[in-house]
Amino acid sequence: MDKLVIEGGHPLEGSVTTCGSKNAVLPILCASLLTGERVRITNAPRLSDVATMLKVLGDLDSMAERNADGSVEIRSAEKPENRAGWENVRKMRGSVTVMGPLLARTGRAEVSLPGGCVFGVRPIDLHLKGLQALGARIKVEHGYVIAEAPRGGLRGGEVYLQGPMGSTVLGTANVMMAATLAKGRTVIHGAACEPEVEDLGRCLSKMGAKIQGLGSPRIEIEGVSELGGVDHAVIPDRIEAATYVIAGAMSGGRVRVERCNPEHLAALLDRLWEARVPFEAGADWIETQPYHPRDPARRPRATDVTTHPHPGFPTDAQAQWMALMTLADGISVIHETIYPDRYMHIAELARLGAHVRRQGTTAIVQGTDRLSGAPVMASDLRASAALVLAGLVADGTTEVHRVYHIDRGYERIEERLQGLGAVIERVDDKEPVETH
Repeated sequence: MDKLVIEGGHPLEGSVTTCGSKNAVLPILCASLLTGERVRITNAPRLSDVATMLKVLGDLDSMAERNADGSVEIRSAEKPENRAGWENVRKMRGSVTVMGPLLARTGRAEVSLPGGCVFGVRPIDLHLKGLQALGARIKVEHGYVIAEAPRGGLRGGEVYLQGPMGSTVLGTANVMMAATLAKGRTVIHGAACEPEVEDLGRCLSKMGAKIQGLGSPRIEIEGVSELGGVDHAVIPDRIEAATYVIAGAMSGGRVRVERCNPEHLAALLDRLWEARVPFEAGADWIETQPYHPRDPARRPRATDVTTHPHPGFPTDAQAQWMALMTLADGISVIHETIYPDRYMHIAELARLGAHVRRQGTTAIVQGTDRLSGAPVMASDLRASAALVLAGLVADGTTEVHRVYHIDRGYERIEERLQGLGAVIERVDDKEPVETH
């Protein structure tokens, strides 16, 4: 197990290129199950979650290869296995998106109930509701979801996919993939509008699917008899881009995040403007401008955020925004509407000197002019990023333990931060620190 050791207080400056989107590439990898032809995915990030998904697909008899140029090529078996076992599925919630394509292609899917992050219960009932609307018979036995298509295959239907926490991104992906090979027309009401869902839809369309309404809450799919191979470039990771933009904002340095899509981050940029963080943006880049975040007259202004599904402020950037607000002038209020328990980073930020208290689904942050380094423990992917950002600006040394979480969604984060001037290294964590 590794840890990141950070010497804080070094200004960041330079440019960093955004990698491909984790949340887009995972369901696109699963889409390879819909055809026996070759699927080639470029801009595929080198992440532990991607490696896990390739293992899941390997269990289903798919052949996958990572090329020297970073692309991934996958070819599904002529008759795929239809059981995705616990050993790999338990590691990552995104693994559940093999269910829709397996069911559509083979008529049966047996998928272990998924694992993932630790911030609360994240049921898959809307996934199952959507597949049942296509005629699937579903039961849960011994920790597995067993789904069977009716004789003659799945058939089109109408389904509403919004729940108490809004639209389901993975559920929309699962139902959309299943519907591409169903007989007749499927209409998904309350579909997720996230860019990652749009990217999956574009990939499926290039494979021969007939899809309308991508990016809107109503997606219509006309089933086809078969899909073909595809070459597809994954969109940039908007959450990775947001993380590096916030790193620049916290350090007060000129950090240029390249090959991103600022339109995907409109809510974040609006909040940065409100917080008086100077930045510029172009067609495919965002650059924070130099300022002195510890100058009382130039500290970021305390700015409230409420997380919402896209195009609102993303829940996956909430922890990083909180790290920025720990340095703000005044009191900010953060309201988490997507995952109410996504606050496990609060206690660890407090170890660095942050003043944050939680009231139900709300966090109240009293800004301070300095943080101080300390050993902290990462609890999940985005909490890890927040602790790294705080460590970059804290006085002294910060050790972030259990960084296997951060490897799920950030490609070589320490090397990329080193390129911006950060003093950070990955070392073997021989003696894990218990902070609670």
